[in-house]
This record gives sequence, C-alpha cells and structure tokens, in this order.
Amino acid sequence: MSLADELAKLDDLRARGALSDVEFQQAKRRLLEGPGPAAAAADAVSRFRRSRSDRWIGGVCGGLAEATHVDSWIWRLILTILLIFGGSGLVIYLLLWIFVPDA
Repeated sequence: MSLADELAKLDDLRARGALSDVEFQQAKRRLLEGPGPAAAAADAVSRFRRSRSDRWIGGVCGGLAEATHVDSWIWRLILTILLIFGGSGLVIYLLLWIFVPDA
C-alpha cells in the first residue's frame, strides 16, 4: 500500500470520527517520518548472517558485529565470559551457529 493510500485512509477515519485531530496528526507524522527504532531492530535481525571474512570458528561473532555495528572482539569477549560463568556462552554460540545462515 502506498503512502498516499495510507494518508487517504487516515483522512477517511478522521472524517468518520474514528480518529480525533490529535490522533490523526500523530499517525500522519509516524507515516511521514518512516520506521522507528523497532523497525530498525527488526531490520538488524533480518540482516544477521554469519560472517565469512571475520571468523575464528563459525563466524557468529563476526556476523553479530556486522549486524549491530559493535566490534567482533567485544562479542567474543561477551560469549567467553558467558562460557566461563555458567556455560551459557557455548550454548548460545552453538545455537547461533546452527540456526543463523551463512553470509
């Protein structure tokens, strides 16, 4: 659905009284400003792939670095700390290695 169609639907809802003028202005502003932080997070998740160039074992930390714009050594450090304290780092790494596709 195009932006013009969305705006026409909003105007129709306002004309029928389903939206107040304030609600109409807020919805219109959201449409015109584009996607918010939730959409950006969803985009990062959909772009998440294991790295082919920045990898030591499976490329999971390199892929996390590319998706989140945080250096891969930080992700390696986080997963190592989780591995030392309870072993959850290994489980997380293995699950990501299995379920995240290669770039």
